Order: sequence, then structure tokens, then C-alpha cells
Amino acid sequence: MPDLLLELLSEEIPARMQRQAAEDLKKLVTGALVDRGLTYEGARAFATPRRLALTIVGLPSRQPDTREEKKGPRISAPEAARLGFLKSIGVPESEFHRFDLYEGHSIALPERGLSVEVRGSGKDATAFALIEREGIETLALLAEILPGIIRTFPWPKSMRWGAASASPGSLRWVRPLRSILATFGAETEDTEIVPFEVDGLKAGNVTYGHRFMAPGEIRVRRFDDYVSKLEAAKVVLDADRRKEIIRADAQNLAFAQGLELVEDEGLLEEVAGLVEWPVVLMGSFEEAFLDVPGEVIRATIRANQKCFVLRKAASPLGGEGGAERRERGQENGLANRFLLTANIEAKDGGTIIIGGNERVIRARLSDAKFFWETDKRVWAEDRDFKRLEKFKNVTFHEKLGSQWDRIERIRALAKELCKVTGADPAEVDLAARICKADLLTEVVGEFPEVQGFMGRVYATLFEKELGISPSVAAACEEHYKPIGPNDRVPTDKVSVTVALADKLDTLVGFWAIDEKPTGSKDPFALRRAALGVIRLVVENGLRVGLLRISDAHQSEVVQSILAIPSKEPGLKVRGFLRGVDKQFDVDTRTVDLLSFFHDRLKVMLRDSGARHDLVDAVLANGESNDDLLLVVRRVEALGKFLDTEDGKNLLAGYKRAANLLRDEEKKAKKTDETEGAFEAAADPTLLKEESEKALHAALSRAGEAVMVALEKPDFEAAMRAMASLRGPVDAFFDAVMVNADDPAIRKNRLALLATLRRVTRQVADFSKIAG
Repeated sequence: MPDLLLELLSEEIPARMQRQAAEDLKKLVTGALVDRGLTYEGARAFATPRRLALTIVGLPSRQPDTREEKKGPRISAPEAARLGFLKSIGVPESEFHRFDLYEGHSIALPERGLSVEVRGSGKDATAFALIEREGIETLALLAEILPGIIRTFPWPKSMRWGAASASPGSLRWVRPLRSILATFGAETEDTEIVPFEVDGLKAGNVTYGHRFMAPGEIRVRRFDDYVSKLEAAKVVLDADRRKEIIRADAQNLAFAQGLELVEDEGLLEEVAGLVEWPVVLMGSFEEAFLDVPGEVIRATIRANQKCFVLRKAASPLGGEGGAERRERGQENGLANRFLLTANIEAKDGGTIIIGGNERVIRARLSDAKFFWETDKRVWAEDRDFKRLEKFKNVTFHEKLGSQWDRIERIRALAKELCKVTGADPAEVDLAARICKADLLTEVVGEFPEVQGFMGRVYATLFEKELGISPSVAAACEEHYKPIGPNDRVPTDKVSVTVALADKLDTLVGFWAIDEKPTGSKDPFALRRAALGVIRLVVENGLRVGLLRISDAHQSEVVQSILAIPSKEPGLKVRGFLRGVDKQFDVDTRTVDLLSFFHDRLKVMLRDSGARHDLVDAVLANGESNDDLLLVVRRVEALGKFLDTEDGKNLLAGYKRAANLLRDEEKKAKKTDETEGAFEAAADPTLLKEESEKALHAALSRAGEAVMVALEKPDFEAAMRAMASLRGPVDAFFDAVMVNADDPAIRKNRLALLATLRRVTRQVADFSKIAG
């Protein structure tokens, strides 16, 4: 079966766009083929700095013929409906007069593969169309599909170029598009060029090798010789293979010098997108620069020169948990070597390339060393942290005040959270006070990515002089964590307390000014902050009443906002003080924030494998649902219970009871009976059958046991109490007719079922559970 080879050669594509562009190309082309009835055996897309390539194997040589019947309107329908139907099936307006639809009538347009007939009689007479289309050659179909895909390709950013750029409809591409290669044919036959062009660029069977080492033309037929000829012309097509070449060569070079590579997957991905023929080289810098903290050296070399750093073998930076084990202060374990990836095999072995990189890195490290020495001097001289008052002139958000205001709010909230975390209040207050201090330093001003880390370094460096404990120093870095779903969660009590206060202040503050995430937009990373709060609480086993804490802190935020000078204070007061604006209520805002936490918790639990219906069931019962730790434990216990036979059978019994109650409650409303007619406790004197007496006694025992267990809380015990209901519920439905002839007995039995609903709802709303 024939294969397609497509290559789009351009000037350099930004590395960050390459993988997505390759996937987009595959998705667009294969999607267009499938939409036209063409299947295929497999497809692969590739990207290099200069080209996107796609191969699709196992395509049919011809599109299949199709035969489709389409039902139209009744012939009595308005004329507009009948004409719309004719237009939808491809009848040209000039032929409308031939399609006067009446009972028993039929007409055909053979040249269009179209026929229409009226079926049925009287009011039911309806038009039906039969549309037959002959498939076309796949080569012609590709020539029709590909130009449109190229013209509308979804680059995040694109440009026009050359003389044609003056025309608004000219081709846009990420960088100037230079050539198009498109061949189609079976493995045993000669391939054909797909006949199309885009803005004067004709598709052909020619590509080009490496820009510098093999820039000549290369004629190719199909994918196999395309890959081999490109390799011979110094182009590695597969990005993952380029990554492995870089990784292996870097590790070998490091090993030869008795060093280890500091792995950096993000940088490796980027560098693989910068070169078509990777050549790894080693450079060096003066050992004096190793006085600078390792993260700063790494940030400098990574950001400016896209180079990898090396460490001394068996350095404390190595292995799992290296972040926790790295040495404090100036010693960083790095070597004064770095690895760069060139895109050329230089005749001098790379001497000039290495020298150029060394000059730039030396200059950048000189700046970093100057910043580092300056910051150390400032910290040493300012033992009372007077410089923190500079935060009064640093705006956090125009509606939420300065960084100083924010730090004061964090300190107040952290003090309250000490009661939950058990952290030392004095240490927490100091950590909250200085945790943002590194934002004022020269190093962080130049390298923002090392914020937090540098706070810890400075605090550790002067811990004796400034009376900073290791826990406080750690909190200066760890209060930002966890940054994402896979980031490490702090466990030190001081770090956990300040991290919670930092994230909760952000969330409560932005909720107060109504700056919530909308759709995919989340400019203040509030979803990440909420997930951070959830992980801090759950993974550290903390009982935090989010409603109470958020409501109390909302008042702090309001007072902070009201203290901000404003030209129009009336605008600021509106919506913040209780009673001033009827549409605003602090409780409403905090309940809305709690709902946001629940949404993020659902995502986290579902990602960890929890059933979504169990999460909904636990949250719906309304008990302690602002204590996220209890919500998680309740979901886990409920899941284990429902996996047992007792749990499955009790759920089935509950569903049966709930259905009976729902039907009878609907009838009660229609007959004007009072709402909740069956919510009253069952009358023991009306219990006639042994099985209903047994269920009544079991519900009484289980209800009490569940309540006691939940107060502890002991969810395992609550589930055991629920399991005790399985037998009595099964026996009740086997032996008792709920809808008895006697209205009093019927109502009493329904009250018994309502009691079952109430007992189970103490744990979760079973109506939300599938099954």
C-alpha cells in the first residue's frame, strides 16, 4: 500500500514550538484523510530546528466509493425547508425547478450521482435523497488537502515575509518557508510527487541537508531513504534520538574528567531543538566563581548559554533527594566545567566555539559573583532587617496593596495556623517576616528563578549572627512549595505553616477582589495555590477548618484593602463591608472559595485513582467538607467499604429504598401532604413483621455507632457499623411489602426507609454513587 512523505523546510523553528507543531501536523493530515474515508496503518511526525516531517504508511491508493441516503422534509413542509434540503444535498439553484416534489415523484441527476424520490402518501409523504459519490485517487485528494493545512497551520506566532508579505492573504509560517517535499507511492513502485503549490512553493522530491556541513540538494523517494540520506547529510531527524546522543556524549565527557552531569531534562529538550547534528563540547571557568551558590551558577549558564553544569563525583547534590542534602553556604559541589552542544563538527575540534562560550559565561559569572558579594554585605550589616521596609514601596497588586501589606497579612494568618500545625509561633513569625527578603537582593533581581533558594542560602549563611534557626532558613525556600502536582511537599512545621499562610492569603485576597480564574485563564496561578494548600494539608495530616480560617482572614484582607490610599475610597468600600452592599457577604465569598478547593480536590483524587462519584457523594453530605483531610479519608474508607460484598449489597438496598421513597414523596406532594412526610421516626408499635422490627433495631444501633465513630473520627468503625445493616436490609426487602394496604403501616415502613437514608447520609450521599 502507498505511503506519504511530507517535509516542510523553513528557517529555524523555536525549540519550544517543535514538538507541538509535529503533533499538530500529524493530527491535521490524518484527521483530514479519515474525514474523507481513508484509513492508514501508522503515522509518525518529526521536527528539527529547520523542518517538520510526516510519514503516513498503509494508505489506500484510492478513496472508497460512498452511497448515502438522506431523509428530507415532508412535501407539505414550507417551501423554504424543501429548498434548504435540495441545497444541502448539492442541487444547484439553477436546477431547483426540476425538483417539484409531489407524491410518487422521483428525479435523478446522474452527472452528480444524485436522485430524489418521495415515499409515503398523504401527510406522511417525505422526500429522500440518494447520494452516490465515486472515490477519487488518493494522490489527487492529498493535493486538495495539504495546501489548506499548510495555509492554516496553528503556529502560536507566525510571520509573512518577502514581497508577498504586502498581500494580506499571503502565507504565514513561523519562519520563512523555503521548500515543500511531498511524495506518495508504494514501496515496490516509483513514488509520485503530490502535485500542489502554496504561494509559489511547488511540492517536489528535494530536500536539503545541514545548513553548514551539507547544504546541497538531496533527492528522496520515500521515508527510509529520506532518513538515511539526511543522516549522511548531517541531520538527525528524530528529536528523541538527538536527546539521547547529547545525554550519552555529555555523560561520557564528564566521566572522562572524573565528573558527573547535573541532569536537566528541560534544558536537554530545548537543546535538542536547537541542533540538527549535536556535538557536545566541554568548557571551563575560573574556580574562584565556585564561591557563588551552585543554583546561581547553574541558572547563569543555563539561561544565557543553554549549557549543562557538572559536579564533582559523589557530590551532595547527587542522587534522589539531592535538594535536601545539598550543603549550605558557599560550598555547592559543582565543578568549574560546563558542557555545550554545538550544531557543527568544527575543523579545530571546537576550540573557537568553546572559547566564545567561556568568554560569555565568565562575564555572566563575574556579574553573579558581584551580586552575591554585595548581598552578603547587606545581610551582614542589616541585622534588624530594616531593608524589609522597602517592601512598602513594592506593589503586590493594586487592589491588595504592597508586599509589606501582604507580608503582614501572612504573619497574622501564620500565627493562627500555628494552633493547627503545632509550629513554634516565634519561629513562624520570624520566617513569615523574612521569607520574601531575597526578593530585594541583587542575585534574585538578576535571576528570579532562584528566589526562595537564595532566601535559604542567605538565612543559613547568617543563622548565628541573626539568630535564624535551620527551620526558619528552610521555610524561606520551602514556603513556595509545592509548586506543582509532582513537587515535594514540606514537612517541617515552620515551613508548612508559612507555606499555608502564603497560599491562603493569595487565594482569600484574590477572592476578595473578585479576581478568580476563568476558563483556561489563571494569571495569578490560583489553581496551583489551591492544589498546594490541599497537598500541604493532606500529606501532613492536618485538620484545617478552611471556612473558619478563610472567613477570619477575609476580614484581615478587607481591613488591609481599606487602608490603601485611594482617590475614590467609595469604590473600594463598596462590596467589602458587611451591610454596605447587599450583594456581598464574606460568608458567600468564603463558601465560593471552598467550592474552588473542592474542585481542585476532585481533580487530585481522580488523578490518584479515586472514583469521581465517591468524591461527589462525600462532598454532598455537607459534614466537615471544609476539613479536606477528613474528606480524603472518608472517600478512601467509603471506597474500601463499597468494594466488599456488604458494601455492594447495602448500596443496592439503599437504591431500592431511595427509589420507593422518591416515588411516594412525589405522590405525597400531589395530595398536599406535608413536606418530608416520611422523615419522622418510625413508630415501633406499628411494626408488624419480625424483619421490620429487626431493621428498626439495627438502624438504631448503626445510627448511634456511625455518629460516635464520625465524632472521633474513625471512618473504619463507621463503615463497620454500616456493614451491619446489610443483613437486616436484605431480610426486610425479602419479607416485607412496603406499600401495605393499611396507610398507617405503609407510612411507617416508608419512615423506616427514610431512617436508612438518614443513617447512610451521615457518611455520604449514597444517591450520588453509581451502581
